[in-house]
Amino acid sequence: MKIIGRKREQDILTQCINSNRPEFLVVYGRRRIGKTYLIKEYFNNRFSFYASGAPDENTAGQLKTFYKSLREFGSKDRKAPKDWYEAFSMLKELLNSKEVYREPINNRVVIFLDEMPWMDSPQSDFKSALDRFWNMWASSREEIVLIACGSATSWIIDNILNGKKGFHNRVTRQLRLMPFTLKECEELLVHNGLNLPRNQIIDLYMVFGGIPYYLNLMDTRLSIPQNIDERFFKEYGELHNEYYNLFHSLYRKPDKHLKIIHVLAEKDSGITRNEISESTGLSSGFALSKCLRELEECGFIRKYEKKAEKGKDTIYQLTDPFILFCIKTVQNGKIRSWSKYYGTSSYYQWRGKSFEIVCLNHISQIKSALEIGGVDTYEYSWQNTEAQIDLIIDRDDGVINLCEIKYTDKEYEPDQSDYNKLRNRMAVFQEHSNHKKAIHITLITANGLKQNKYFGIFQNVIQGDDLFS
Repeated sequence: MKIIGRKREQDILTQCINSNRPEFLVVYGRRRIGKTYLIKEYFNNRFSFYASGAPDENTAGQLKTFYKSLREFGSKDRKAPKDWYEAFSMLKELLNSKEVYREPINNRVVIFLDEMPWMDSPQSDFKSALDRFWNMWASSREEIVLIACGSATSWIIDNILNGKKGFHNRVTRQLRLMPFTLKECEELLVHNGLNLPRNQIIDLYMVFGGIPYYLNLMDTRLSIPQNIDERFFKEYGELHNEYYNLFHSLYRKPDKHLKIIHVLAEKDSGITRNEISESTGLSSGFALSKCLRELEECGFIRKYEKKAEKGKDTIYQLTDPFILFCIKTVQNGKIRSWSKYYGTSSYYQWRGKSFEIVCLNHISQIKSALEIGGVDTYEYSWQNTEAQIDLIIDRDDGVINLCEIKYTDKEYEPDQSDYNKLRNRMAVFQEHSNHKKAIHITLITANGLKQNKYFGIFQNVIQGDDLFS
């Protein structure tokens, strides 16, 4: 099958295969992001060894599954391993055999351990055995490429990437898969036979995010509202319980993460760490730092500082459209049908906030449309008691773009009130910020701008099509 997008990721895999050293590549990312699909399709399902952890199995069950894979790839051992040390010893013997599959161009031996966090069941010796396998054998074999993959981000970060023991500085490369961009979503939908106008693709992104698995569930015979109803609001829908399953697949104890996410979902521009602590009841210590870091690693939130102000705390902001959609609709239990919710005042409030998130996730495309792709920038939201600005692009070339983000069904048509508000926001920002830069008021709109006597307030207009670059 065709790999959609993932150019950077494929380049990293190519570098692993073509290098002249042993490679330990860690691939991680949220559930349904396409980690396993990418690796299997890139290698055309041809590995020297492949095994996947089994969900909710104890050590004996994990070893049994691993042994079955060993046999499928040519192991002659007649007895299942009693522990992970023996399992990796059997793997080493398999990889040393003449019959093992090797990449035809450069003789590389590719080992793919999928859903690795599941292999590490409670009271297991998995980590120490893997440590010994890599450090005592594989790391000295220049033909070895070990790919470790998993959705349980907290386990990957704590035990492999930031581990202070055997894996410290042993990982040669890491690959974090992020959601698709709008352009990649469009390519996937076209590949699946859905030729939608771009404003409808933006609508889909605001619900499903850029998660390939979710987009693959789209039924070409149904409208977008019908698809949303079928996937989320029917008890048999594939995504009816996805919000719960997502967090429980990523974190073994997600209660703290969920509290943080729900608080951030109510704060458009984000809040400080202390405000998160106060709102959630979580102490502002190591546990909170760990949760925030893990949520950021998964792409659910971002952190930023208000560059135009001195001495301001770091702000944390929700940046995942799928999470916002679930909290505002599916999780609140009040909405039974998207088709009926569509067009209500609550719907428009959600849509406005969600489109802001779409823009945050496409900063590089916005910069390209502004023809400042090569300029260093810093992006943040800004507000005080007098004014709020959706997005500020603070540029190193002496300009600040104050971005007004609008999602309207038709062309956005500014009136006298809009004109006065924008002039006031610019004045308030200039008064309270510490900068000496030119200010450009910039409109980002999904469906274009209607020219009238007020439209000249905008020096730049970014349209929906620009987000697909």
